[in-house]
Amino acid sequence: MKKIVERREYLDKLLSYKDKDLIKVVSGLRRSGKSTLLELFSRQLLQAGVSEAQVQLYNFELPENFLGKTWSDIYFEIKSKAQSGATNYIFLDEIQNIPQFEKLVDGLFASQNMDIYVTGSNAYLLSGELATLLSGRYIEISILPFSFAEYLMLREIDISNRYLNYAAFFFDYVNESSLPRGAALRSEGFEKIYEYLNAIYATIVEKDIAQRYQIRDRRMFENVAKFAASNIGNRLSPSSIAKSLKSDGQNVHHATVEKFLDCLCESFVFYKVHRFDIKGKKQLVTQEKYYIADLGLLNVLVGRERTADRGHILENVVYLELLRRGYKVWVGALRSGEVDFTVKNRAGEVEYFQVAWQLPDGNATEREFGSLEAIGDNYPKYLLTTESFPQTRNGIKHLNVFEWLLSKP
Repeated sequence: MKKIVERREYLDKLLSYKDKDLIKVVSGLRRSGKSTLLELFSRQLLQAGVSEAQVQLYNFELPENFLGKTWSDIYFEIKSKAQSGATNYIFLDEIQNIPQFEKLVDGLFASQNMDIYVTGSNAYLLSGELATLLSGRYIEISILPFSFAEYLMLREIDISNRYLNYAAFFFDYVNESSLPRGAALRSEGFEKIYEYLNAIYATIVEKDIAQRYQIRDRRMFENVAKFAASNIGNRLSPSSIAKSLKSDGQNVHHATVEKFLDCLCESFVFYKVHRFDIKGKKQLVTQEKYYIADLGLLNVLVGRERTADRGHILENVVYLELLRRGYKVWVGALRSGEVDFTVKNRAGEVEYFQVAWQLPDGNATEREFGSLEAIGDNYPKYLLTTESFPQTRNGIKHLNVFEWLLSKP
């Protein structure tokens, strides 16, 4: 029997919106745990006394649930099974596979005694007609692959052991996969994990990108994806990528590069982070950074040599953790440099984060502290490294990154 990590933060979010007059939309990368989350939540409902007849769960990854059916067929099927005089909990998994799914969702939402939960693997789910139909009537819950803490939980590692070699577990975490099923495959060896990730990526490209966005030049698309994967944590622009590919003998227009990057972000493979002018207090519109949803996908896109250095790998992990904690995240731009992350926490308060694997001697150490020291305000500032005995300097809190990743937000 497979071990399931109960992802309490996501379950608690769903529970907080239970029976509220809102459609609950769970979005995220394929195989990041959306279906399992719905199953766990429906099980929780049953344990709380909801009858089985009140719960309907449709997985639209399974052809038997949608082939030969229109949205209206599914609508009337759900309505026919609904219990009168009681709340019906309707779970629609990977709903983007249903043509005109927005009409199905809107119709069910307009019905009495329906509490609607949907998942999707593409940001398209909340764009276009559905967003217009459901404006102000839905809440989005973005699910990410396993955090470092969840990964250790899956492996049944006792994190209360102060002598744990966190670095060794961290390298497993970023070199294999943080996707739930991928992480569970580690006992079967790296090749099994690689095959699994390769299959997922191929499905994303085929189902979520190529067909939906009419991508004809697959080779160029793959080259752009590989370029972004090789440069996580670096400032990029469509023009700079087009120029780099052109110098390598590949002609592509920057508008095409921008389209490809948008497709990858809308499918949750990458996340785009805008820069924020700290002094001018405004978002900048050029030279964004890109981070990947699962670092194991670097093995598929780049190869096992994984050209991103470990500092950028750590930066990627910290970025995803900030998202999990509900922060809005930007890259902080200064006149003489940058801060890795400028964030607003859930309370709307500003914080700054600088990330480095280790602090080397000399000028490099001054650079890591100096970027934070150059900010002329009194908001909290953090330097995250793998140092075992971090020191606070000029109000900057130097923290061990592994302890931070495992701490409660």
